[in-house]
Amino acid sequence: MSDEPNAEWTVERHLAGQPEASVELYRTFIRMVEGIGPFTYAVSKTTITLKGVRRGFTGARPTAKGLSGYFDVQRVIEDERIKRVSPYTKRLFVHQFLITDAAQLDSEFDQWLQEAYAVGAGAHLAPR
Repeated sequence: MSDEPNAEWTVERHLAGQPEASVELYRTFIRMVEGIGPFTYAVSKTTITLKGVRRGFTGARPTAKGLSGYFDVQRVIEDERIKRVSPYTKRLFVHQFLITDAAQLDSEFDQWLQEAYAVGAGAHLAPR
């Protein structure tokens, strides 16, 4: 696939040319989400988004620095892996993360992905 502006973005295109360590972090991330439940892909120039039955809930792509991505949850999480948190709506916060080591994809990170997966299924729409 060429780098033409109108060329279709694919998972493979995002993985191509990235350091093997970053690609392996991406694969581990995907396996973690697969362990939570089914999802679909929405691939764009900027990221590989994973979508639940209602909406996208997380996304990532390998880079020269590691695994760069985001997830949407209903609370603010403070952690060294989280580089920025932005309100998306009154009930949702987008968390930008950077993973540089496989050990960072731990049970705590898995819990955040489970919360994000629930958002992908519409948990943020339920009355509190």
